[in-house]
Amino acid sequence: MLRSAIAVWRVLRLVIHAVHGLLVVLLRFPSLTPEQQQARIQAWSLQLLACAGVTLEVRGTPVVTGPALMVANHLSWLDIPVLHAARYCRFISKSDVKDWPIVGTLATAAGTLYIERASRRDALRMVQSMHDSLVQREVLAVFPEGTTGDGRELLPFHANLLQAAITADAPVQPIGLRFVDKATGAISYAPSYIGDETLLGSIWRTLVAKPIVAVIHYGEPERAQGQDRRVWSQHLHARVDELRKI
Repeated sequence: MLRSAIAVWRVLRLVIHAVHGLLVVLLRFPSLTPEQQQARIQAWSLQLLACAGVTLEVRGTPVVTGPALMVANHLSWLDIPVLHAARYCRFISKSDVKDWPIVGTLATAAGTLYIERASRRDALRMVQSMHDSLVQREVLAVFPEGTTGDGRELLPFHANLLQAAITADAPVQPIGLRFVDKATGAISYAPSYIGDETLLGSIWRTLVAKPIVAVIHYGEPERAQGQDRRVWSQHLHARVDELRKI
């Protein structure tokens, strides 16, 4: 009963926080510089984690400036705010997110680049868009698994989007994510969002759980050094797999 009451309180806080974020995006963002917008996004994401009963633990050091492409494992609906809370970056996301109520507006304001995953032509367009962003010294982020995993095994990486980092000669920073129980340090699967699970079910399970720590582990940035995207993808897969466990 107590956990359910806490979860209801967290739901109310999240709704208020989301609406506040939407108002800031609609009313304040047009007058802010890109740097000020990015700072607001980072602060808003950190507060969102607090509303959900999640604290952030950062290991390693995120890149200070772009160009850079971050690659991370994908576990939960919380992954994007976790990464934003640690270091602002522009995400590559599936196109239907753009039309989600409130979430789509917030994601677009955060600089998300949208891709139609089923279209090969759109994948080529996205690689070019990512290349252009990297040339402009931006920091991008992508989940190469293409979907959320259960946290037990790392799914294979899709290598296509790495081509943008190769053509722009930009470094890639591998990142390992995991969620742990704050009291015991054991892996928490409460925020997972896989298979037939619903987003609302995953959110509720997270909110009703005991306090969770989101651990984000940054590895050392690296360049392709002549590797093609498939070989580089396999190497990065191994690095992310290592980082999410330590």
